Amino acid sequence: MKLTFLLLLLLVPSTIIAQTHQQLYDIIDGISEKRIERDIQTLVNFGTRNTFSDTISNTRGIGAARRWIKSEFEAISKDCNNCLEVFYQKDFVTKKGNNRVPHDAWVVNVVAIQKGTKYSNRYIIMSGDIDSRASNTMDFTTDAPGANDNASGMAGTIEAARVLSKYQFESSIIYVGLSGEEQGLFGGAGLAKHAQEKAWDIIGVFNNDMIGNIKGVDGVIDNRTFRIFSEPVPPNETERQRTLRRFYGGEVDGISRQLARYVYKTTKIYMPEMNPMMVYRLDRFGRGGHHRPFNDLGYAGIRIMEAHENYTQQHQDIREENGIKYGDVIEYVNFGYAKKLTAVNAINMASLATAPPAPKNVAIGGIVEPSVKFKWDKVDGAIGYKIYWRNTTSPTWDYSRYVGDVSEFTLDGIVIDNYFFGIASVGENGFESVVVFPNKVFRD
Repeated sequence: MKLTFLLLLLLVPSTIIAQTHQQLYDIIDGISEKRIERDIQTLVNFGTRNTFSDTISNTRGIGAARRWIKSEFEAISKDCNNCLEVFYQKDFVTKKGNNRVPHDAWVVNVVAIQKGTKYSNRYIIMSGDIDSRASNTMDFTTDAPGANDNASGMAGTIEAARVLSKYQFESSIIYVGLSGEEQGLFGGAGLAKHAQEKAWDIIGVFNNDMIGNIKGVDGVIDNRTFRIFSEPVPPNETERQRTLRRFYGGEVDGISRQLARYVYKTTKIYMPEMNPMMVYRLDRFGRGGHHRPFNDLGYAGIRIMEAHENYTQQHQDIREENGIKYGDVIEYVNFGYAKKLTAVNAINMASLATAPPAPKNVAIGGIVEPSVKFKWDKVDGAIGYKIYWRNTTSPTWDYSRYVGDVSEFTLDGIVIDNYFFGIASVGENGFESVVVFPNKVFRD
């Protein structure tokens, strides 16, 4: 009996056996709270990082901040045998026609690319915002330390680069500091356009904007819950796609939502102490973040951030009124929490960068039948595929079945009307791609 079981184990792919990967636990352990604290303090010490602040000084303003970030990426690259390609990506914005631009200026992003060993043109992007602001976004001279908004996200991005650069991945990872967020998402728009012009195959964008606050304005203190914002479907979908969705479903199954589910699943497996909260919205009510310009061009992108904001510490001049202290100062940042959310990013990027590409041309059939049928195009690097399904009201993929190295499969006993379905590619190492919602319907 024991011998038979061992023989069966030898015949079953490692993807079925392996539930977790030690490398991801090592990555979590490698994230340093002290380094994140140090980097946030360094960014705060620049006084203001308003996009239109001083660019000449070496100690104050946006220019000094972006040069320091670039120097950090270059130091990381030196430690990993020049594994990062570090450069500025910039666009010129003018005051004319922009009511949040006080004067013409270059909006400069700091980019560091860790090239993949196999799929060098496939990218996972982690971003933080370089810039900060005072109460008046046009005021580029007043101190605006921006400790949480968004030195925390920028420090997390730098720290993720330090840790992940010690490993090699099949797909490429980009670590970037984006500028111009407070004035209109200029930096994200510039990099998204750059990506489109370069024909980058972007798997997903992780926008980290405020990952260090645990005490909400409502008094709630919570160092475990975080939010994942994602839009339901791409804004650039076709009219035909919208029409078909009325009959086949998929209102909450766009590429950004699948990326959010991926982060939710990975976090629950490797960091069970954390409580990822999927928010079915592009961003906070009436507000925006640097993932949106990527979404606008059809790329998958999500915002990862704290669950409980404190509005007395956002976009506020440093002051005290009626016993209330205002200002985004470093004393309110919880570095342990920022470490946790940095780890959330790092393990998800590592997982995606190790996984094979997602299956192509996923089609579904089984209308008025007691089974569901699937067809898809195989992809390079996958040793098999996994079918996922869930109740139509469930936010997460709750059921799955590994079906091996095939390009079609029939799931018997499951009625297509009652569930939503998707397919993921599985690599030899057990890492999975993002789930792909069927984009075609077929009849035998």
